[in-house]
Parts: sequence; C-alpha cells; structure tokens
Amino acid sequence: MLWQQGRQARGAMMFETAATPEAAIDRLDALYRAAREALRGDLQRFFETGQAPTPEERARYRYPLLRVTHEPYLSPMVKSQRGYAKFAVSGIHQTSVTQPAEFRAYLLDQLTPLVAEYGARIETGISHQEIPYPYALEGGDELGRGTVTASDLARHFPTPLLSLVGDEIADGTFELVEGEPRPLALFDAVRTDYSLRRLVHYTGTDWRCFQSWILLTNYHRYVDQFVRAGLAEIAAGTAQALVTPGGVRIDRAGLDADAVERVMSAPWHRYQMPAYHLVRPGGQGVTLVNIGVGPSNAKTVTDHLAVLRPHCWLMVGHCGGLRQTQVIGDYVLAHAYLRQDGILDELVPPDIPIPALAEVQVALQQAAAEVTGEVGEQLKRRLRTGTVVTQDDRNWELRWTQERRRINLSRAIAVDMESGTIAAQGYRLRVPYGTLLCVSDKPLHGEIKLPGAANAFYERAVSEHLRIGLAALDKLKEAGASIHSRKLRSFDEPPFR
Repeated sequence: MLWQQGRQARGAMMFETAATPEAAIDRLDALYRAAREALRGDLQRFFETGQAPTPEERARYRYPLLRVTHEPYLSPMVKSQRGYAKFAVSGIHQTSVTQPAEFRAYLLDQLTPLVAEYGARIETGISHQEIPYPYALEGGDELGRGTVTASDLARHFPTPLLSLVGDEIADGTFELVEGEPRPLALFDAVRTDYSLRRLVHYTGTDWRCFQSWILLTNYHRYVDQFVRAGLAEIAAGTAQALVTPGGVRIDRAGLDADAVERVMSAPWHRYQMPAYHLVRPGGQGVTLVNIGVGPSNAKTVTDHLAVLRPHCWLMVGHCGGLRQTQVIGDYVLAHAYLRQDGILDELVPPDIPIPALAEVQVALQQAAAEVTGEVGEQLKRRLRTGTVVTQDDRNWELRWTQERRRINLSRAIAVDMESGTIAAQGYRLRVPYGTLLCVSDKPLHGEIKLPGAANAFYERAVSEHLRIGLAALDKLKEAGASIHSRKLRSFDEPPFR
C-alpha cells in the first residue's frame, strides 16, 4: 500500500489554521462527530426505507485531517533530547484522525511542544479517507437492520478495505512523494479504527477502558492477583474502578463481599485474550491482558494495543529456567532476547538487535528490591539478568540435540514463547517494553511442569511477581517522558510518538 494521505487530502476542503492545540482538537472533534452522525443517519434511513445515500451525501463520511507545518525560516530546528514531539525534517506533516475526543490527551502531548518549541502551524480539514460504516456503530447492531445484508450495505456505504490498512509508516516502507506532505503519526485513522475494533473482539472489553500502562501475562493466576490488588486499590481510594471482560465494572459503591465472585464469574472464557482494567484518573491506571501462550497471540495483541500509544508494556509471565542454580519461583529480568519465534522475521529480522531500555530495566530491578525486601547478593540469588530464548514451539525440548548448542552459544538463562515477540513489537512500534519472568519449571534439569507441581513458594511468587510489575509501572510513571527512549526512534521519524 502506498502512503497516500497527501494526495488524498488535496482538494478535500480548505484548511483552517488553529490558534492553539486545544482549538485544533476541538475542531477535529467537531468534524469527526459531524461525519459520523451523517453516516449513522444515512444508515438508519437505509435500514428503514432502503434509500441509498447520494454521492454528495456519501462525501460527508470522511475522517478529519490534522496538518502540522514547520517552516525553518520562521523558527530554527530545535535540538531536543526528548524522544518524540519533534521534527526530523522541516516541512508539512499530516495524518487523518479518528476519535479525537478520546485521544485528546495524547494529541495535546504531541502538539504542544511542536508549537511551543518549533513555532509549528496547526491546520485542520477533511481528508479523503472515508469512515467505514462498521466504525460508526458502537455495538455493531444498535441500528435496526431488518432484512438488510452486509452485501447490501457494501454497495452503498464505505466498508473496511484491507488495502487501505497497513503499517508502512511504522515499518519505514512507505513511499515519499516529492512535494507531498510527510506522515505526522505512525497510524492513520483507518488503521487505528481497525485495531480499536479488534481489541474489543479479542479482549471482551471496550477499547476506551484501556489504560496507559499495560501488563501482559501468559498465566491466569496473575489475573487472580490483579483482581485482588485492584479491589484493594478501589477500597483505598487510589483507583476508580475495575473493568473486566463482558463489561463487569466494580467501583467503590459496588465493593462488597461478592465483588471478587462477580469479577471471577465474568465471561472471560469467551474471549481469546481477556483484559482487566484498573482505572485511575486520566487513563493512568493499569491494564492486564492474559494473552495466553505463543508468539502469534503476542504479536496480535500488541499490533492492536500500539494504536492506543500506551506509555509502556511489560511482560510478566512464566518461563523455563535454564540454569541449575535457579529455583522455581525465581525471577528473570531479560536484558537480551534470542528470537526463535519466527513471526516477525520479515518485519524485524533476527539480526536486528532489540536493545534493553535502561529506564525500564532500572524500574523493574528497583521494584523487585522494594517488594521482596531483598538487596545485594540476596536479591541476585532470586533475580537473574540475562538472555531469554523465545520459541514458537512449546515442545522445543523434543529437539534437544539441535537446541542445546544455541542455548549454550547464547548463554540464555530462560525460555518462553512471548517475551522476545513483545519486545520486538515494542521496538518496532515505538512502545517502551520490558520483561520480568518467573521460573515455573527447569526443563533441562528434570523439573518439568506436572499437575500439582506448584508449591507454596511458587504460589507466593505469583502474588509477589504481580506486585513487582505494578510497582515498576508506578516508577516508570514518575520518570515521565524520559521512558520514551530515543533508542526507539529512527533518523526519519514522524513527529508524533
């Protein structure tokens, strides 16, 4: 897919210059709501009367366009140490925008420095990207359809087209056309809307519930601990609510003896990767997603989480320990990955290094020390840093004669099926990432996973592990913008993170 936002925008309408970033977002929201309501109104009319929209009516179903211009003769290029909200080159940058009211905080965070430091000019208008009709509906069926079929709708209304959805900007494969605007953001409106609907499908929760700080796990016991921790925060007044799959919401008014049971009985089993949201003011809470097992799930969920532009995602799950000195319940802090998952080899080839992010590594180690109460050599006995092997085959042990040499060469200390994928996705999609795993078995040393093998120490480690992840996110939140490392940015980046 060619990146064609520049060509699409030409001639759509006159752009209006905004006096402030706030004014620009207000107008984006007004344009978006008008387009969405026009589409919804014409859909309802079609359901009721069969009257299709005219070409003039269909022309109203378009996403708003955000354009930001830096003119070097008016303001010099700034040498910012920040990892985002800066121009790699001067000129015109633009993107289509969806749900501007929901993304207001993110848009302000990106636009404000561009205006204050670079003297950038902000303009808003209407793009030529049509809003697919399913994205104008919330539940997908709130308008009376009667006998109208999907093929009937596709003849008269814009539909999701995969040819218009892609990651060319994030992957650096888009084609720049001389004289045309450059990308402003990694994801345009169509790509964002596509992922917002996928998140609802996979996690069983409204995408608006997702918080800016994300934990990913591969074991349901972490959900149990997260629910208990979340309800305790609500009782203490440090969180507003806990939202679970199926729309169950527990706030302070709903705290009672049955709160845990209501959460646990939520229909999480209907969803491939159920999500749980500990809601705090301003979306600064924590979302836990049980992604299950395997690199395919890990890539799928992070592909879609990335459009929310979270501040960080951390993997807190189980691994196999590869060293004799490790004990079940010990921790592994990954500082490198031997990626044998295969799923990202074309997008991020295995010979591309995935750097450890210092801010995340320090936060995880400090959090481990605080939660466990252990420091120095005592902490080192339970928490090892090293390389994690990420496999695409759960039964890799059956290839022992082939695998042993690579494990030896890599000096790996643990093996799992998700961490390398999640880190590579964070690197690829510019989301800070980190991994803290808990040893659940030692396949090279005869301690394999068997029913009932978990002991009391292991049970305690799950609770402790989850608390370390939450504490690390709190530390990263205190660090602010510095966690958006420049290691994640290329020499030719869009201004928005």
